[in-house]
Amino acid sequence: MRTTLSGLYGITDSVLMPTLDQMLIQVELSILGGARLIQYRDKSSDSVKRQNEASALNNLCQSYNVALIINDDIELALSTGAAGVHLGQSDGELKEARDKLGNDAIIGITCHDSLTLAEKAEQQGADYVAFGAFFQSKTKPHAKPAPFELIHLAKEKLNLPVVAIGGISVDNASKIIAAGADMVAVIHALYAQNDIKAAAQQFHQQFNN
Repeated sequence: MRTTLSGLYGITDSVLMPTLDQMLIQVELSILGGARLIQYRDKSSDSVKRQNEASALNNLCQSYNVALIINDDIELALSTGAAGVHLGQSDGELKEARDKLGNDAIIGITCHDSLTLAEKAEQQGADYVAFGAFFQSKTKPHAKPAPFELIHLAKEKLNLPVVAIGGISVDNASKIIAAGADMVAVIHALYAQNDIKAAAQQFHQQFNN
C-alpha cells in the first residue's frame, strides 16, 4: 500500500488503550476524524499480544485504506502484512527493513534534531523522516528539543516528507504545519481526548486551511 504522507499521524499507546477492543475503537474514531497514517507502538515483550493487536489493527486500517506502520519491529511488520515500519536510530538497519519488507513498504526514520541523520536516511532510501520533540512530550519527557528552523532546512535540503513529533496539540499544530511539516504525529493530544474523532478533525482541518 502506498499512501500520500501528509496530514495527521496517529500513534497508539498501551496505557491509553489497555485492551484490544479499546485500541480498535479509538483508532477507528481517529481515522473517521481524518487520521491519514497509524503507527502501532508497544514496547512490551509480550509477543503474542503484540502480534494479535498489530494484526487486528492492520485489518482495521486496511478496511479504511489507511496505512499501518509498526514501531521498531521489522519482523512484526512482516508477519502482520503492515504497510511499513518506523525505525529509531538503534532499531535495525534501514537496508534490512527494505530487503525484508520490499520496495513498496513505507519506512520512516527518527532523526531527533539532526538534519545530518535525515540526509543519511534519505540516501539510504527512507520514505519519510521524523524530527522532534518540538514541544514538551509526555511520552518522551527528556527528549532534546528540536527547533522549528529544522523543518525549514529539511524541506530545502530533502526530497522526503517531514514528520514532526513531540508534544504537538491542536493548539500548537498550526505553527508546525506553517513551518512546513507534512505530517504531525500525535499520541496524547489525540487518544487521551474525550472526543477522539473531533480532535482528529481539528488536526485534519489545519492541514486544509
